[in-house]
Amino acid sequence: MNQDFDDRVVVVTGAAVGIGKATAAAFGNAGGTVYLVDIDADAGSASARAVENATFIHCDLTEEDEVAAAVEAIDQSSGRIDVLVNNAGGFPEALGLEDTSIEEWHRILDANLTSVFLMTRASLPLLRRSEGGRIVNLGSLAGQTAGWQTAPPYVAAKAGVHGLTRALATELAGEGITVNALAPSAVLTERIARLRDESELAATAASIPLGRYQSPEEVAEWVLFLSSSAAGFMTGQTVSVNGGRFMA
Repeated sequence: MNQDFDDRVVVVTGAAVGIGKATAAAFGNAGGTVYLVDIDADAGSASARAVENATFIHCDLTEEDEVAAAVEAIDQSSGRIDVLVNNAGGFPEALGLEDTSIEEWHRILDANLTSVFLMTRASLPLLRRSEGGRIVNLGSLAGQTAGWQTAPPYVAAKAGVHGLTRALATELAGEGITVNALAPSAVLTERIARLRDESELAATAASIPLGRYQSPEEVAEWVLFLSSSAAGFMTGQTVSVNGGRFMA
């Protein structure tokens, strides 16, 4: 999917590593002006330096004031947002229900779901200045069907992302802004490699009909498609990109 994003202003959250980093690079290669928003200043700055026409913005996406400041910086620099990719999230370890504290519950929901709400709400005035604004939310297979290696609050948060995507698509359709989600599965990011040992990685790969993990770059290609003019009549959808692991 070779898309042209010349003169398009793109914001990618959680862009320091993994899917976000690959997505920011893909937009940069396609000509976009890219803002990488992340709490990890060192990794985020390094990722931005590797992307043409990119800027790193440090932000805790769970804090309303920091999100507002990040969007204000984008406004001062570019004056609009054409594409918003809500990618930030994840979970530190796959704890079971009884081992999950209330603090961990809120932390994971805030990182994966509240961040989408805060960033989208703050970005709306700038998205409205675009001709055909696009919002792409990173959901997960975990939000469609639970897996044995997945933390319960992460499952709840990603199901919430899919539901919020539909609500936003309905609300913003009249303004020409599309909102879609991706539900990838078993993406071999740095986080997944850190969380799982070799036997767990092999077992997961074997459970996928296509027999392998997908790469962050493969997910990025789908983000670009949903952000492109080719997807202009598509909104409120969650696109499953999971190697056949879940077929609805």
